[in-house]
Amino acid sequence: MGKRTINLDMTECENREMRLGTIIAWDGSAKELIEQSGYESRSQKKGGCCGNGSKACKLCELNSPMNQQTMCANAIVECQAGNITDCILIQHSPIGCSADNAHFNLAFKKGLRRRHKPVQNLQIYNTNLLENDMVFGASDKLRRTIREVKERHNPKAIFVSMACATAIIGEDIDSICDELEPEVGIPVIPLHCEGFRSKHWSTGFDIAQHGVLRQVVKRENIQKQPDLINIVALWGTDYFTEILKPLGLRVNYMIDTASFDELAQASEAVATATFCHTLGSYMATALEEHFGVPQIDAPQPYGVAGTDAWLRAIGKVVGKEEETEAYIQREHERIAPKLQELREKLRGVKGFVMTGSAYAHGLISVLRELEIEVDGSVVFHHDPVYDGGHENSNTLKTLVDSYGNIPNYTVSKTQPYQLNALFKRVHTDFVIIRHQGLAPEAAKLGIPSLAMGDEHYPVGYDGIIRTGETLLDILSRKKFNQVLSRHARSPYNDWWRAQTDPFLLAHQPEILNERVNLNKKRKGK
Repeated sequence: MGKRTINLDMTECENREMRLGTIIAWDGSAKELIEQSGYESRSQKKGGCCGNGSKACKLCELNSPMNQQTMCANAIVECQAGNITDCILIQHSPIGCSADNAHFNLAFKKGLRRRHKPVQNLQIYNTNLLENDMVFGASDKLRRTIREVKERHNPKAIFVSMACATAIIGEDIDSICDELEPEVGIPVIPLHCEGFRSKHWSTGFDIAQHGVLRQVVKRENIQKQPDLINIVALWGTDYFTEILKPLGLRVNYMIDTASFDELAQASEAVATATFCHTLGSYMATALEEHFGVPQIDAPQPYGVAGTDAWLRAIGKVVGKEEETEAYIQREHERIAPKLQELREKLRGVKGFVMTGSAYAHGLISVLRELEIEVDGSVVFHHDPVYDGGHENSNTLKTLVDSYGNIPNYTVSKTQPYQLNALFKRVHTDFVIIRHQGLAPEAAKLGIPSLAMGDEHYPVGYDGIIRTGETLLDILSRKKFNQVLSRHARSPYNDWWRAQTDPFLLAHQPEILNERVNLNKKRKGK
């Protein structure tokens, strides 16, 4: 099977900075970032991430002294392992680490409705570490919680997640999980996801997938299901079933809203695909390397061209190439009139995308196929390579090669203070934002905003139609946003609002001290 790049013998997952060279701050054009990333020379198929046996991909990133908001790997594990319908997640942490539960519970319920599954609440416990626990340890508290969870719910598996606090005091969750697994008679799975483990939350996806791959996915008595395809996804609507039904395939969604048995059968699938390489490449690569389930080596299924290539790659794997070509032809003919109508209405409109990296590349592909101009984008992080090292996983290069350069391409982690400068240098008629907390901030600047809450909305042939129709609705309320901007009060002072460089504090960090001293003089101190 060749050299394995993902080690499932370890309970800990290597973070993205070391594995993929993740960066979180950069500014330039998309073409420049492709050149600096050097994807081909860094491919893991050529002797290490950088092509020279080294693990870490060094890519210069801007070092900003200010981080206004973010997420962490612990929160991502909370909304991944905590979203498995018949398993329990125990957060071995102070109660504050569970503050997101209400928000994630809403997303979980929406996801279940979208997948036509019974609606239920999250089943997440918290060991509620207190001051005494931080001094004397909390291993016994975790043992009691595992036993109580088993007695109350009789789940198919129990996940145990770390937090910054438990990592600092050195809680040995591996030993406790190993100790209690025979007693409770189900998998007890440690997840090392303390917040300071990685500078970007996307490592949390890999950590949750790592635990599932190690202790949930079936390793024995594997019965291959030639009509089953894994789709690594979040909570999005079940559009993939309809997309893949003409090829005779059934969809096995992973990880959110899945059951233990659905996750376990991942090793029996004919292939693994995803709506986003950022999310899915770790799971897909590990299933390929350790379980012999091939990952679909294709661009993401966005826009007509991307969906064509994605379906053809799947058709080749399942031996249905002729059926795939006939299906593609039918779909082209079906959507052609509506697609042309949308292009005529949207031609010349300018758009802006702020989402996760590979997802942004897919969205921009859809916009440009609608003949919307995209001169700028913000992605929340950038991976110079993806797990597996497949050339088609280089979604940024695919985007630029297919649809042209993006002059203002920024890597930044959901920083509201940068929005004013970002939208000063790029004119846009609307913005698509994945993390909804930023959407109101853009709206206050007078820009119609689409908070893309359903991740699968733009996927496939119908996805480009859905997106175009929604954008027409968004643009129809442009006047509202213009009025809102005149009445919304900015939390930033006139000096900051006059800046045009969103990374001014990284380029000139001394300005912070200068501004502090200036304010002291003004106050007579």
